[in-house]
Amino acid sequence: MDQNVVHDTKTDCMKKSLLTIILLTIATVTFAQKNFIDQPYVETAAKVDTLLVPDKIYISINLNEADSRNKKSVEEKEKQLEATLKKLNIDTEKDLSLLDFSSDFKSYFLKGQNVIKSKMYSLIVKNAVQAGKVLAELESVGISNVTVERTEYSNSEEILLELKAKAVEKSKLIAERLAKPLHQKIGKALFISDVNTISNALQGQAPGIIVRGMGNIYGSRATEPIFTEFQKIKFEVQVNVKYVLE
Repeated sequence: MDQNVVHDTKTDCMKKSLLTIILLTIATVTFAQKNFIDQPYVETAAKVDTLLVPDKIYISINLNEADSRNKKSVEEKEKQLEATLKKLNIDTEKDLSLLDFSSDFKSYFLKGQNVIKSKMYSLIVKNAVQAGKVLAELESVGISNVTVERTEYSNSEEILLELKAKAVEKSKLIAERLAKPLHQKIGKALFISDVNTISNALQGQAPGIIVRGMGNIYGSRATEPIFTEFQKIKFEVQVNVKYVLE
């Protein structure tokens, strides 16, 4: 027998076998879906949310020689920054980090070009009161180019899981209430879907809050920190659950 004919016969058999497997798979899935749809069930949607006080506040600190009219170098400002933060019992090794270092050329009339050095730091504090103290103390030593970037809640993943569990419990309660007037009961769950999980955009971002000096804003009598609290972070989840209706 011609070898090509044998090869073609084997190929045809393999194709037929593959087609049979695919058809059986489709039939099984279709049967499962039909079996699910044919069952009496009740579908519920439940939403749960909570508000939490942020425990991580990100503050950016820009040390720029131009802010002091070149009277203090960036290196001097760095020493002032570290001393001020340590005075507030802040661990500068852990909570303070350098973001960027740059030299910006700026022109001055009749003075040619000077190199203006600047450094950007990021500081993490645990609450709004501490943030207010940082802003006040830095202002008192002449470091006022400070921005509150954003706030976060450190244990957000665990909170979301707890909320999802509560949402599922709520969905079952809703299903039971719906079935009660029909004198029917709720059976096992057939389907659970984590539909939506949201929190405040960018974890409570505080855009545009730039501290340029409390004395300029409130006058020389200003002694209290500007910030005493931040907006709470909202976490919200939603689930859809289908229960057997007995």
